Amino acid sequence: MIRILSGIFIKNRHDYNNPIVRKAYGVLTGIVGIVLNIILCAAKFVAGILSGSISVIADAFNNLSDAGSSLISLIGFHLADMKPDSDHPFGHGRMEYISGLVVSMLILVMGFELGKSSVQKIISPQPIETDMVTIIILVVAILVKLYMHLYNRSYGNRINSSAMKATAIDSLSDVVATTVVLASVLVSKFTGFNIDGYTGVLVALFIFYAGIRSIKETIDPLLGQAPDPDFVKQIRDVVEEYPDIVGIHDLIVHDYGPGRRIVSLHGEVSEKGNMVELHDIIDRCERDISERLNCLVTIHMDPISINDARVDGMKQLILAKIHEHNSKITIHDFRIVDGPSHTNIIFDAVMPNDYKGNEKQLRKRFEEIIDELPGNCVGVITIDRQFTEW
Repeated sequence: MIRILSGIFIKNRHDYNNPIVRKAYGVLTGIVGIVLNIILCAAKFVAGILSGSISVIADAFNNLSDAGSSLISLIGFHLADMKPDSDHPFGHGRMEYISGLVVSMLILVMGFELGKSSVQKIISPQPIETDMVTIIILVVAILVKLYMHLYNRSYGNRINSSAMKATAIDSLSDVVATTVVLASVLVSKFTGFNIDGYTGVLVALFIFYAGIRSIKETIDPLLGQAPDPDFVKQIRDVVEEYPDIVGIHDLIVHDYGPGRRIVSLHGEVSEKGNMVELHDIIDRCERDISERLNCLVTIHMDPISINDARVDGMKQLILAKIHEHNSKITIHDFRIVDGPSHTNIIFDAVMPNDYKGNEKQLRKRFEEIIDELPGNCVGVITIDRQFTEW
């Protein structure tokens, strides 16, 4: 259905990084979700009333909350598409993450409410009247929800939408929930045992787990999670197409919502090269990354010494010794500046995120290594944090 509708209503529907296309998919899936959930809610509510099953009625209201979740996602896509303004110069893209978080909170609320009503059903059980209409409605509901899970997961991954991924998890929890409800109805029909309340508790626990998992997935980008390794690799691949850029470091990715990423990095070039020509190369590399990966890029040009035996030898010696302390530490911007009384060894060191000590301890270890070097050497060391895994 989504494929057919997207072919009719969405131009350039395979350009998933295009903000206009992303919004169109968000709107389309949101509207389809609202319609399907309202239909399921009405059908299950009728089935629940006819059978007297609390778990079927609870499942119906779960679908009603899903319709509200789809509406929230729809609003989130609209707000995320708002233009930047003086108060929000980076745009409103994170509204999509916030809408996904709201959907996740609704999942938790529904899990709690279902659990409470199920416990009441255990305390005061009531007989269930089961007919084929109820069974058919539940089977159809399972198939519809499975379809909704698949299309939300598929298109959520394609356009990298936290809201759609949260909706996909919600739909999958509904598949499990309705399956358990169907099982309780069948058990009641063929054995006479009323396990309606107990299955409701199981469904509530699963929904609660799904809600917690969904919250984690939507809150991580709001807190500032590490960039996608594939995205980092794509950046490196573009930079490596420019042989005059001999290395990169200090790569930072700021995420202001899907399709609204700002990238900054340091590009290492030879200090003996023509600075005007090298600056033009840096500019072209910036444009290439921006156009290919749909992000805003700033590259700081970092002139370094290349093919200097003394500099390279000293750097490798210090690096080998510090790797005896921690193999993940890297150094860059390495320079040797000779003076009348001493020699400055200048470099930046990147401290890995899992480093057990602190900046002061790491600097002290480097200073101990430099003190062991021949001559009167003094370390001028800057400790950097690791923002991106290579």
